[in-house]
Amino acid sequence: MTASGAKSAVEWLASVAPDPDACRWEWERNPLGVALLPAGRRWDVLILPGGLGHGALDVLSRLVGRPGPVLADFGDARMGFFVPPGTAARWLGTGVRGAGHGTWIVVPYPGRATGGVRWLVPPDGSGTLTDPALLELAMHEAAAHIAHDGGNRGKEG
Repeated sequence: MTASGAKSAVEWLASVAPDPDACRWEWERNPLGVALLPAGRRWDVLILPGGLGHGALDVLSRLVGRPGPVLADFGDARMGFFVPPGTAARWLGTGVRGAGHGTWIVVPYPGRATGGVRWLVPPDGSGTLTDPALLELAMHEAAAHIAHDGGNRGKEG
């Protein structure tokens, strides 16, 4: 990520904070390199189990090249896809959690390594988000792939 790309990503993310200047100040000085930001203003986050999330990200990357921002937690147990505001309130997927209006998420500083949460697809500052319909299709394809691979384990040879 370029310095100008990181700066515009920081501006875009911090714009949702109650006090963007204080958010940027804390972000710069926090040794963990993370900030707590409210969801539901410019984006919601759909949180998928890691295996399904990685599969869905692979499918999305083939479909659109570069999806919206995607986070992974420590150990990749969960992945968060940034989607348009209001998506979390309407989402009806089993095993998928939503962070929307009234919730907060831990967000790492774009372009910096942190010890826990990290960007798999960092924001580019333009406001690009993942289309929920495409994410749903990607999840179905990933789930089918997981089911197919799981059903064939131990049957080789």
